[in-house]
Amino acid sequence: MEEIKQGWKKRLSWLLVAITVVVIYKMLDNFSSLQQWFATFFAILKPFFIGLLISYILFIPCRKFERFFRKVKFKIISKRARGLAVISTYLTFILIIIVVINCIFPVLKDSIVELFTNIPGYYDTLVHKYNELSEESVLKSDIIKDKMLELTNIDIKQFISINNEKIFEYAKSIIDIFTGIFDVFVSIVVSVYILLQRGLIVTFWRRFARAIFKKETYEALDKYFTKANEVFFTFISSQLLDAVIVGILTTIAMMILGVKYAPLLGFIIGLFNMIPYIGAIVAVAIAIVVTLITGGFGKALAMAIVVIVLQQIDANIINPKILGSSLEISPLLVIFVITVGGAYFGILGMFLAVPIAVVIKTVLCDFIDNKNRFKDEEELGREKEKEGRC
Repeated sequence: MEEIKQGWKKRLSWLLVAITVVVIYKMLDNFSSLQQWFATFFAILKPFFIGLLISYILFIPCRKFERFFRKVKFKIISKRARGLAVISTYLTFILIIIVVINCIFPVLKDSIVELFTNIPGYYDTLVHKYNELSEESVLKSDIIKDKMLELTNIDIKQFISINNEKIFEYAKSIIDIFTGIFDVFVSIVVSVYILLQRGLIVTFWRRFARAIFKKETYEALDKYFTKANEVFFTFISSQLLDAVIVGILTTIAMMILGVKYAPLLGFIIGLFNMIPYIGAIVAVAIAIVVTLITGGFGKALAMAIVVIVLQQIDANIINPKILGSSLEISPLLVIFVITVGGAYFGILGMFLAVPIAVVIKTVLCDFIDNKNRFKDEEELGREKEKEGRC
């Protein structure tokens, strides 16, 4: 009887394997239609994903507002702490957007318009200065010569001229923006409900995970989920604050030096500074090239020295104070994960590569420690067994 049961179990296992293979084959055979189905599915749910992202970003200030309102002695306020916290968070967020649009955006807009207007002149100046260099110059190498030849063959005016086709594209973009207003509205509503009911949502998923997983698996998932949240909150908030500080400091320094387009270059340096290591290097290189063209070698050199000093102060003093030691990770690993993240997922991949790498590193380190501990216990048990035999 037992042999018959074992036989049926084997047949059932092989049947399940065969069904799985057929399903995977059919999925791969219809990959294009499957991919289209997923694309449509995610396009429909895009407002919900955006709402989830907004609520995730606003969770920290919302939680701080809620703690503040709960400490208020008036019961009418403390009982409605979460609702008041959500309202206060969104009002603060809207106020920040208004300040950015009215105070920062006009300055950046003027710099961008002036820069793009003067690009043909800067382009001609760059080519003229290069042609004036002696043939013995390092910049006259074959590789750079080929690149400069490609550059001189570019009709720069076609990139900044506005023709009928581009006007049509701009009009289409404006229409797309208006058609996306509904999605934005839905995203905001979703984010508000998530912030209001986040306790119920987290409790449900904890109960669901506890119901379908073993105790050890559930505890491990809970541990890594909590760790991932801490890492992402710490990284995003600290990098954003650090970018604002670096952007302001570099803008002030460049304005003192008389660097042209200082607000725009300071904004670029602050924005790129959110990407560890690589972002700062790219932003400073862009600022040096623009200053070299607009202000000459001396001003570019002075600006480079000042900005590099500020970057070192940020890397060794400001950023560690803001970020703390919770995201300790090798610079080599940071460069590797940023390169991979950027290659597959663009700017967002470069930005999120570091916190994801920290979480993966935590999981791997725990796995290695557990395996080594298990092997040590096995070896200790064998040694005790040998001693007992002796």
